[in-house]
Amino acid sequence: MSKPRALVIGAGVGGLTAAVALSARGWRVTVLERAPALEPVGAGIAVAPNALRALDVVGLGDAVRALRSWTDEGGGLRTPSGRWLARTTGDKAAARFGDPLVLLARSTLVDLLRSRLPADVTVRTGTPAALDDPGDPGEGKRPATVRTEDGEVFEAELVVAADGIHSATRRALFPAHPGPRYAGFTTWRFLAEAPGERVPPHETWGRGTTWGTQPLPDGRLYAYAAATVPEGQRAPDGERAELMRLFGTWHWPLPQLIQAVRSEDVLRNDVHHMTEPLPAHHAGRTVLIGDAAHAMTPSAGQGGNQSIEDAIVLGQHADPGRDIAVTLAAHTRDRLPRTSEVVRRSARAARMTTLTSGPACALRNAVIGAVTRLAPGAALRVMDGIADWSPPQRTYASQSRSSAHTSGQSRPPGP
Repeated sequence: MSKPRALVIGAGVGGLTAAVALSARGWRVTVLERAPALEPVGAGIAVAPNALRALDVVGLGDAVRALRSWTDEGGGLRTPSGRWLARTTGDKAAARFGDPLVLLARSTLVDLLRSRLPADVTVRTGTPAALDDPGDPGEGKRPATVRTEDGEVFEAELVVAADGIHSATRRALFPAHPGPRYAGFTTWRFLAEAPGERVPPHETWGRGTTWGTQPLPDGRLYAYAAATVPEGQRAPDGERAELMRLFGTWHWPLPQLIQAVRSEDVLRNDVHHMTEPLPAHHAGRTVLIGDAAHAMTPSAGQGGNQSIEDAIVLGQHADPGRDIAVTLAAHTRDRLPRTSEVVRRSARAARMTTLTSGPACALRNAVIGAVTRLAPGAALRVMDGIADWSPPQRTYASQSRSSAHTSGQSRPPGP
């Protein structure tokens, strides 16, 4: 029998993970990507323990673990003066959640995913495409169709829409849904060469402003920042100048990193999130994954991780011999409650970092400092229920993994 056909719209982290997972399950996969080349949008990504266990399913978890750079070195949360509010280590995080947090350049993760694609997976770049017909898995068994801007039509038994925050597929499937809204802040991201002295991984919280500096395995630094500013703005004199105005008086090495980066290498993006969940993550033969299904703020560091989870769970349900309606209903049942909760928790975390009142920020910092002194593991507890997730099944390459990553694993004891 010939393999069933799957079309993936979008070749970001979620789309490529879906292509790997579906091809491993026996689907004939074609990926359609709007960009002329697979150049990842975004500078860095933190692959959390939950996503590592998802990647185990397709044999990639250990390849990512091998790139771990944050171990026993102290990191944590700081004030703009450089004072530490809370400290932790990578080893403590790994002990609590059963796996480490691995910081990577996004391009590194994309390269690893591409390396797992078999030869019969087709990736077409420079091919903008949109859903033409979501398909009907019922009695008529009508396939889904996708049309490119050039008029080429693809038919498939399954369409996976990984087309991002402003997903055209989502609008086509759920036209009455309000979609994402502005979260109230903007982010900046860039990669930088590390200075001579080792920079500890940290976030720094100010008044309506946040900065993060994270060392990467290749010796570079991933820097990111956020500020509560009106939507749609751009700095007339360049984004480096804007970062210097916002963060130029903060602790070392922030001013030095900003001075060293070229303005054109700074990515600026308004943050949008979907606080109202979709009624389902699928319709017909079409399923939404990643930001297309559940756009969230980056405040819990889970956007890319949840797209990986989506793709792996979809692959686990998508037995080629199974009725596609049953497959997609099971996917929505597994993913909708979890991702809705992660969206809510990300929004709550964002509220902590977007406080602009001086007294409110002082109280926030005092509470964090006091809780950290009284309960040293408290800084990690905010990720309970998120980072300790495991995929519903162990299949494919994960069968050879240790039983420590079995389905239903409870959170290991931690501080």
